[in-house]
Amino acid sequence: MNVTVPALTTLEIITMSIEIDSINKRFGNFVAVDNVSLTLKQGELTALLGPSGSGKTTLLRIIAGLEQPDNGRIYFHGQDTTDVHVSQRGVGFVFQHYALFKHMTVFENVAYGLTVRPRRLRPSKAAIHQKVMHLLEMVQLDWTAERLPSQLSGGQRQRIALARALAVEPRVLLLDEPFGALDAKVRAELRRWLRRLHDEIHVTSVFVTHDQEEALEVSDRVVVMNQGRVEQDGTAEQVYDTPANPFVYQFLGNVNVFQAKVKNGEARIGNVPFSTPEYADQPLSQALAYVRSHDIEVLKHSRDDALPARIEMISIVGPRVRLELRTAHQEGTVHAELSKRHFQELGLTQHGNAWIRPMHSRVFLKDEELNPA
Repeated sequence: MNVTVPALTTLEIITMSIEIDSINKRFGNFVAVDNVSLTLKQGELTALLGPSGSGKTTLLRIIAGLEQPDNGRIYFHGQDTTDVHVSQRGVGFVFQHYALFKHMTVFENVAYGLTVRPRRLRPSKAAIHQKVMHLLEMVQLDWTAERLPSQLSGGQRQRIALARALAVEPRVLLLDEPFGALDAKVRAELRRWLRRLHDEIHVTSVFVTHDQEEALEVSDRVVVMNQGRVEQDGTAEQVYDTPANPFVYQFLGNVNVFQAKVKNGEARIGNVPFSTPEYADQPLSQALAYVRSHDIEVLKHSRDDALPARIEMISIVGPRVRLELRTAHQEGTVHAELSKRHFQELGLTQHGNAWIRPMHSRVFLKDEELNPA
């Protein structure tokens, strides 16, 4: 599927900022959203990222008006919409499983939100036809207008669901795990397509995902959630490169956790030193060093600043090689990743010896790791 997005000429969308002010939501004894406050800028594409049960879908439904918060307020462009009915909020919603009407054609599905408007607000049949066909052209599916949803692939149905959400010219576009039901290849293609589409229409958008790669690739901004709270809020680069706490570090990509010691601005994993200026006045303390798999340098021969390790598993995945190693400085397996060419140059073998050197790490004192701020 080679997806391109034609320039828009007739779709006019007035985008809005979203302010989430001290929102709380419980279901019985379960705290789904715990005092969350966020301001989402006009025209931004924001990902709510987190594991199952982190509160991201509940927060999305509260923004939409499909759930009411126990307390707190929601503002669209400064206007309090907390008690405004979902039908009056100007929200377009895209569900994971498309939610298309099976008995309606593609054209009728996309037109639905326009045809059910009150008569005084309903466009003419000619205007509806023009808008629907324009949207179908925009998602490159105008040739499916008279087909039923069952005659389309999953990726095509999801694009139709997005066209239907855009037909009502929403002020805010909300997407709940929009690509979760699709296979990996189609999912990757559609998320790139969504990014290009967003760059054309600039509608304020919020999407829920548990897929870290999806959030980092598509969004302007990532909000990492856990247990109903916001752990970190920033650009994709900020949350990946400078995680706020151990949870964010471990949730975003493969990470190794090493036993370390910190004293007066220096941390050590075994005999490997790291500068930690944030702990400049720290007396000798136990710590944990977080190192991503691609930040582990693998060596064939020993060095004073490297840790001895034993190779337990070698997995070749296309141009990359993933190693599982054992070392005395970590309780579990150390995961390292390197290029296939470099692996071949090193001449490493399974069950053989190697030396590893963490090149970049983030260090947390053990008290911080257990009780993050």
